[in-house]
Amino acid sequence: MLSFSALSYLADIDYSCKVLSHLSNPRIFYWNTVIRGYSKSKNPNKSISLFVKMLRAGVSPDHLTYPFLAKASGRLAKRELAVAVHAQIAKTGYESDLFISNSLIHMYGSCGDIVHAREVFDGMPTKMSVSWNSMLDGYAKCGEMNMARQVFELMPERNVVSWSALIDGYVKCGDYKEALVIFEEMRDVGSKANEVTLVSVLCACAHLGALDQGRMMLRYMIDNGLSLTLPLQTSLIDMYAKCGAIKEALIVFHGVEKHQSDVLIWNAMIGGLAMHGFVKESLELFTEMQIVGITPDEITFLGLLSACAHGGLVMEAWYFFKSLGKRGMVPKSEHYACMVDALSRAGQVTEAYEFICQMPLEPTASMLGSLLTGCMNHGKLDLAEIVGKKLVELQPDHDGRYVGLSNVYAIFKRWDEARTTREAMETRGVQKYPGWSFVEMSGNLHRFIAHDETHPDSKNIYAMLNFIVSQMKLDVDHENQEPCFYDMKGL
Repeated sequence: MLSFSALSYLADIDYSCKVLSHLSNPRIFYWNTVIRGYSKSKNPNKSISLFVKMLRAGVSPDHLTYPFLAKASGRLAKRELAVAVHAQIAKTGYESDLFISNSLIHMYGSCGDIVHAREVFDGMPTKMSVSWNSMLDGYAKCGEMNMARQVFELMPERNVVSWSALIDGYVKCGDYKEALVIFEEMRDVGSKANEVTLVSVLCACAHLGALDQGRMMLRYMIDNGLSLTLPLQTSLIDMYAKCGAIKEALIVFHGVEKHQSDVLIWNAMIGGLAMHGFVKESLELFTEMQIVGITPDEITFLGLLSACAHGGLVMEAWYFFKSLGKRGMVPKSEHYACMVDALSRAGQVTEAYEFICQMPLEPTASMLGSLLTGCMNHGKLDLAEIVGKKLVELQPDHDGRYVGLSNVYAIFKRWDEARTTREAMETRGVQKYPGWSFVEMSGNLHRFIAHDETHPDSKNIYAMLNFIVSQMKLDVDHENQEPCFYDMKGL
């Protein structure tokens, strides 16, 4: 016969709660078991409700109750609730408990209240490795990477959790190159990565287009005997797809036992195919997904809508958009944006504008940006002006919005308004930042910025580019056409 504790893990936690309700004067152990179960479930708020019920039943919490309660509060990410839990702990005198203090740091960090997290951390007379890691993770989650790095440098000892938290923090902040630098440092000191580390590193590779480094991660897993778990397979597919290596993404995908797969891995493959214009293949994969018995979620439909937009399949896009409501899902901003993109690409810009006006939410810059591009591509310049002005109003400090509106006026040959728009940009102090890109060579990333000559090989690079241009000009001359002059420093 299973114990009550085992039942809370193996069976439905709601059933365990029903068993608890039929016990006569249950001991604190039983309450803690169910509170812990709910803290790890999809409904952590039930941990809080059960805790209140326990207090009303006259049962006093012990030192094991509060870490579970703090975990649930952290997952709910509600600062007011976190403060209330902390106050309850202070009342009962458990605030000095080392494990409870660690739980409080993690709870506050998850709620974005890094000030209170630091107060708890600084007030601890003794700090464990978990304490340092929780503080580091809190700063990383709040995007305060300078403070996270400071804590990291002060740590008396570091483990894989420390390195992983720092790497993930840089990834979440969009500093993907620094994330890869930290990973190299981790390898240099002999610390081995785990699944969590590698998922973050693969995400960084995906955003940078660092295919060679992404491939090296797979070699790293094999060399270190790491199991290719579903999260890692999903991350590999996403990395390969974002780097344009669709064949390699498909190899990983087809290597997964379909009955052991989940919706995340299907979403990664459907989205990857859609991203590169494999519209038919992504829609076929959706059909296969349903045959296998995987239930699609909001991300699935986002990938499908993206595929339809790239393939000009407006009717299919409407079908998938309406399917969200039929399946009990509420369309999010991203779904509306994909629908606007699909209509705009297909030239149905008036319909796209009407769709935006009838939405139950405010239009985002990405929606209006897609519509503006559609208007310009399909010659709807009157509407382009309206949309361009709305974009400037929405993002008055974004350089690209002024440039876009100015370009609309330039196409109209309304030069005075084009100049006025540029002047308005300068008056507001909005600067146009130069574009940049990464190029990967032999596993190393090189960053190139427009008008920049700081790269150590810039002379050789410009020499090669000028040579290519000279060859292009020769080809043009050969065809008896007027050659074009390119200023390579402006590329």
